[in-house]
Amino acid sequence: MSDVISSRSELIFLYDVKDSNPNGDPLDENKPRIDEETGVNLVTDVRLKRTIRDYLYNCKNKEIFVREIEDDEGHIQDAKLRAEDFLIKDGKPVEKKNLNLTQMKELIDNNVLNECIDVRLFGVTLPIEKDTKTKSSITHTGPVQFKIGRSLHKVFTKHFRGTGAFASQKGAEQKTFREEDFLPYSLICFYGIINENAAKETKLTENDVKLLLDGMWNGTKSLISRSKVGQVPRLMLKVNYKEANYHIGDLNNMLKLDSEVSDDEIRDISQLKLDITQLINVILKNNKMISDVEYCIDERVKLLHDGKEISLGKHLQDSGLAAKELRF
Repeated sequence: MSDVISSRSELIFLYDVKDSNPNGDPLDENKPRIDEETGVNLVTDVRLKRTIRDYLYNCKNKEIFVREIEDDEGHIQDAKLRAEDFLIKDGKPVEKKNLNLTQMKELIDNNVLNECIDVRLFGVTLPIEKDTKTKSSITHTGPVQFKIGRSLHKVFTKHFRGTGAFASQKGAEQKTFREEDFLPYSLICFYGIINENAAKETKLTENDVKLLLDGMWNGTKSLISRSKVGQVPRLMLKVNYKEANYHIGDLNNMLKLDSEVSDDEIRDISQLKLDITQLINVILKNNKMISDVEYCIDERVKLLHDGKEISLGKHLQDSGLAAKELRF
């Protein structure tokens, strides 16, 4: 396919949460994930991928492989049965008894890659089973990989206890209590990379990448649940390279917060400035290897370079970099 991506990119994505739980730990009473050593808020890459998947499926009508599907008895479909959903040829289902294992793998693999944008983005392992003795699998490494997201500051958990809506038991006058933990504020940074080599295997296209960015930005904004309401995307930066098999790396660690209040007092983005001096300097140093820089920034974010507030797009262009503002 001629529109399969052919160059590497790095991503930085920042969003903030207020009075919410960005990623609960089911092994710790669903409390926000916090690094015990640093006090930094952690958000798994799985959470971000779920946000993207749900947005692409619900808002963009794109098929995704990883989603909950119930049968008539209310049982959740497993990965093996989900793979068999793609035993289709010429628009019609094909019974696996009419295929050998190799034919099953080829048919499922082609259909999944052609139809499921999340597989082209993030990869998948497909278990294939013709019968109990004839099994195999297909594995695709995702071209798009994210590190675990980390807040750019220490966070502090608040514990809340409230009254439930129902009685504790039949005939009781006392209502139940509910308890939960949330973060008053967290500014979270994700780092990602788009690998052009893996893209050839999953057939990842430029349009898929545009939808990925849309899903990161608007998916985060559209994630309106009780524990997630109030998430706001703040900054996205995509560095596109022209040199094969090359990227700078570690871009997320080149951001620093500048604030006149202590970490436990932070409650809003207006209390912060983001110092991108080191990031801009390293990008400029690698200018010859970079094709362009794409960006999207919330108007409330204040950026610093060498101690001065800057406009990101203008600063990049004035520095001799090709810069393009992303609009979603």
